[in-house]
Amino acid sequence: MRILFMGTPEIAATALRGLVTAGFTVVGAVTGEDKPRGRGNKMCPTAVKAYAEECGIPVFTPRTLRDGAALDILNATRPDIIVVVAYGKILPKDVLEYPPLGCINMHVSLLPRWRGAAPMQRAVMAGDEKTGVTVMHMAEGLDTGDMISTVEFPIGPRDDFESVHDRAAALGTELLVKTLPEIEAGRATRTPQDDSLATYAAKVEKSEGRIDLSLDARELDRKIRGVTPFPGAYVYLGGKMLKIYNAEPIEAEGTVGEVIDLDGRGEGYITVACGEGALRIRGVIPEGRGRMSAGDFIRGRRIALGDLLS
Repeated sequence: MRILFMGTPEIAATALRGLVTAGFTVVGAVTGEDKPRGRGNKMCPTAVKAYAEECGIPVFTPRTLRDGAALDILNATRPDIIVVVAYGKILPKDVLEYPPLGCINMHVSLLPRWRGAAPMQRAVMAGDEKTGVTVMHMAEGLDTGDMISTVEFPIGPRDDFESVHDRAAALGTELLVKTLPEIEAGRATRTPQDDSLATYAAKVEKSEGRIDLSLDARELDRKIRGVTPFPGAYVYLGGKMLKIYNAEPIEAEGTVGEVIDLDGRGEGYITVACGEGALRIRGVIPEGRGRMSAGDFIRGRRIALGDLLS
């Protein structure tokens, strides 16, 4: 079975690595273009491109798949099936219909819940108790195709986007490796989705990381975990951005945004009053700095009782 792989970020590279390790024949990798990263704006390849080149897999980085632009890639690789993991572009009809075994997608949610670009972040932010991975046949709609196989796992009370991502990458790759032979042998089942149960996982914009301390601390806790490590949750202290990457909700009262308790011993914590309850903050990223514990931030005399976060 000749597989053409399409994907871009780290979770896609994990899946591609799983396919190669399991001995599947990957005839090409289609991924995003190199982008500038870091302070020097150095052009860097996607995670999929970096791994594919290590393995000698031909890499393609088309700007679009529309208007017949993908046909050269398809004719060069002649795939029996296309496997998509977080590619980031919509596959047009001519691509979907090209491979004899179709196009399948490893989508990181329990479909039909959280169709769209940010299923893991939205699941954490919504307070879902579980999520998972669905391997599905691709159709022209957004994540609307028939489901083939699923795996689910719980979202714990302290899980964030990063921990959910890593678990999904591992379990999703295992599921993909198990499902592909079933598709090749014609034994894979197809279950239509119930569109009435669908929810949409819109892309998480950087602006969504801003924390409104007038809200319930439990809601803010979910939001912080949903945007950690990217794009990151933040407030302002003395006119400077202060990112929060580790916090938990507690029962406490005070003026919204006021620092009502500090503990500078060890890791320590900063307690800030919210509209309902309070956030006990244990990890921060000051503007222009790296990650540090709340204790280090306090001992550096960067915050005091009575200060206001906005």
